[in-house]
Amino acid sequence: MKHIQSAKNPKIKEWKKLLTKKERDKSGTFLVEGFHLVEEALQGNQIKEIIISENKDMPPGWDYGDIPVTMVTDEIIGQLADTETPQGVFAVCSQERSSEAVKGKRFLLIDAVQDPGNLGTMIRTADAAGIDAVIVGEGSVDSYNPKVLRSAQGSHFHLPVKRGNLFDWVGRLKENNVPVYGTALENAREYTKYESSESFALIVGNEGSGVNKELLANTDANLYIPIFGKSESLNVAVAAGILLYHLRK
Repeated sequence: MKHIQSAKNPKIKEWKKLLTKKERDKSGTFLVEGFHLVEEALQGNQIKEIIISENKDMPPGWDYGDIPVTMVTDEIIGQLADTETPQGVFAVCSQERSSEAVKGKRFLLIDAVQDPGNLGTMIRTADAAGIDAVIVGEGSVDSYNPKVLRSAQGSHFHLPVKRGNLFDWVGRLKENNVPVYGTALENAREYTKYESSESFALIVGNEGSGVNKELLANTDANLYIPIFGKSESLNVAVAAGILLYHLRK
């Protein structure tokens, strides 16, 4: 086990860069923070190295084998943390590459969702609903953003979360006879008119402007959730949860 005490150590600078999307994309890695997320990453076999405070102990149940572990000072922990009260443990994880084939029958496609909490909640909800993959389209917040990771609560390690061109995905899904449903307020039918099925893809969109209209023109049908109170609309993550659970069989 290594022990780093200097905040000027090149390794610390390397880890800190992972707080930026540019470096995450360049390296194909990302940083998770906290005991729960590190444990989920261990079970998902995506950890490249573990960083822990010199004032913390590794949990006895963790099977980290020959994964490198580095002890650091609490000062260094504070520089790496994205939370106000860090737990003192991090892991550098490998991203799933978008070139890998995605198989399955149920998909969630996300178009230009920019709030990290919304994206993370939808990834977590898709995981809970047994969705086979989440496809994050252009204009969306980075799926490895620290706030997205915390909101998803480890679901990144349970199902593929891919970046991709949604137009390409819609075309591919329809070629494979997977019904594609958009979400819209106009030219749409109430979601209860559609029954659950073995396979489907659901597209949800930007918090303000919704799903790209050109994407909506390529779906099999567009759905809406009725509003019974005075609210103008539902939160996109809440809407996604309602629809995913309704559509899945």
